[in-house]
Amino acid sequence: MLLKRGERTAFCGMICALAAVLVGGAGLFPTMTYALPAIAGALLIAVVMEVGLKWGLACYAVVGVLTLLIGTDKESAALFCLLFGYYPVLKSRLDPIRNRVVRWVFKLLLFNVVAVCLWLLALYVFHVPEETFRVAGVSLQWLLLPAANAIFVLYDLALGGLAAFYWQRLHPVVERMFHR
Repeated sequence: MLLKRGERTAFCGMICALAAVLVGGAGLFPTMTYALPAIAGALLIAVVMEVGLKWGLACYAVVGVLTLLIGTDKESAALFCLLFGYYPVLKSRLDPIRNRVVRWVFKLLLFNVVAVCLWLLALYVFHVPEETFRVAGVSLQWLLLPAANAIFVLYDLALGGLAAFYWQRLHPVVERMFHR
């Protein structure tokens, strides 16, 4: 879709505002610390499809900065900045890789690096006691990592389905909104 510059700015501004409200909403709904940044990141699919990869990355940066500066839940802001914000944008570049094994190796490697970084952030930046990650002497992070990988695979598949739904059902509506 070829939007004029003002239309692109308005469209991206609306998506950024909604995404920032969602990530910031985790401060009001602490049980949604993981879900709201994931939903906010999924909104960037529309930006990539309508106006392109560069605008999607710019929206990611804007929402990331806003949520880090004025958001009340820094964990959800960190999740958005370290994974959920850019992954839907990056997915548009990873999915065309023809070899399925190579594609999933890249995706899972990226996720595991981010998961370890988040764990280190929790320990050394947010000062979460290391005992929090232990139950009966067992380190939970090594038990939770395989489960988190399975959830990430489901998230990736859901983003693919959401992108297909957007293109089939919502893109025509956006196109009509901008009289194209």
